[in-house]
Amino acid sequence: MFPEVTRDDIFRLETKRLWLRWPRAADAEAIARYAGDPEVALKTAVIPYPYARSHAESFILEARNGNARGESLILALALKTQPHEAIGMIGAQGAPERGTTTLGFWLGRPFWGQGLMGEAASAFVDLLFTVTGVQQIDAMAPRANEASLRIHEKLGFVSLGVGSIAAPARGGELTVERMRLLRGENRTLFGARRPKLTSA
Repeated sequence: MFPEVTRDDIFRLETKRLWLRWPRAADAEAIARYAGDPEVALKTAVIPYPYARSHAESFILEARNGNARGESLILALALKTQPHEAIGMIGAQGAPERGTTTLGFWLGRPFWGQGLMGEAASAFVDLLFTVTGVQQIDAMAPRANEASLRIHEKLGFVSLGVGSIAAPARGGELTVERMRLLRGENRTLFGARRPKLTSA
């Protein structure tokens, strides 16, 4: 289970340029717009395409319920200059009490190339190792998603090799790179401040 501090929707994580916060019902339009971009959706294993507002609404409800139960920690990325618009998502699902969890993320295309996802992922990984007893974080990314693979590499993830996973959103199996980050091996290379937790 994720700790009590993350199970309330006033929880926020601060980086230099971003707030990472629980997704809200008001985020549905932005999430549908950015996740519905084929350049975003088709580079993931799980985002359906086409992606409608109803998908976003269901996703938000499931994410909030999982966060409240401590089964996951899924946060929306929002620029400090535009705190009410979600521009991407990052999350961990799994059982930290068993020593492991799984990381996933995506970012809206207008915000690529600015180091924002690296900043968010660096802070989020630090958070996971700070507030949970997790000993390893697993991840996977389609081999064609070079930007995602670079972020994982910069964070310190090590490749476990290539494998295939069931990916109904992609219509069948998908070839992915499997990766793992062990406690103590994470790097902070993005110039982000140490993450700040807030409850306001």
